[in-house]
Amino acid sequence: MESQPTTENPREAVLQAALAHVPFDGWSAVTLRAAIADSGVAEGLARALYPRGGIDLAVAYHKDGDRRMVEALEKTDLSQMRFRDRIAFAIRTRLDLVEDRELVRRGTTLFALPQHAAEGAKLIWGTSDAIWTALGDKTRDLNWYSKRATLSAVYGSTVLYWLGDDSLGHQATWDFLDRRIGDVMQIETIKGKLRENPLGKALLAGPAKVMEKWRVPTVPDDLPGKMMDRFRRG
Repeated sequence: MESQPTTENPREAVLQAALAHVPFDGWSAVTLRAAIADSGVAEGLARALYPRGGIDLAVAYHKDGDRRMVEALEKTDLSQMRFRDRIAFAIRTRLDLVEDRELVRRGTTLFALPQHAAEGAKLIWGTSDAIWTALGDKTRDLNWYSKRATLSAVYGSTVLYWLGDDSLGHQATWDFLDRRIGDVMQIETIKGKLRENPLGKALLAGPAKVMEKWRVPTVPDDLPGKMMDRFRRG
């Protein structure tokens, strides 16, 4: 007899049911089949929600983590923190929300495959964008790209370090994160001094003229597939 969904949101029900199977079967078609059976969601609906199977489950899991991170940040008073500490806190919050590191390890393995590498990079960029947006970033020019690219590198390297960290309370990971953010802050200081230097201004004048035309990409709401994306999100 088919079990009943544990939540009113079928997308969430399938994803939650999948988590118990990922450590053993990865983000795979096998996991999706088991999740459908455990969740009680109709198979046709479940496969419509996750048409690519395991990869769509992994993407949904990552984005769900981003969503919960943003919710946690919105409930936290960050006003007394230095900005570098706010970034560190956001990344730490994102990783602390992970129920089982094996879920992330399996995802990292999946997104390391050539056919899924671009999607993995897009997810890390999305996490970085979520962090900057939650911290109140208002940039709309070249800085929008540079901030997210830099944070993507910091976040990605921190996740890899965290996956192999067995220190008490992951303290080694948080120390690693602080060092990476410190490296970035030094680069920003150097860039600032270069912009203030007459010679630096001259060297940057040409590239800056071109780059100042860059703007944040926008995606129209009426593109094909947008309605299906909203349906999948519930």
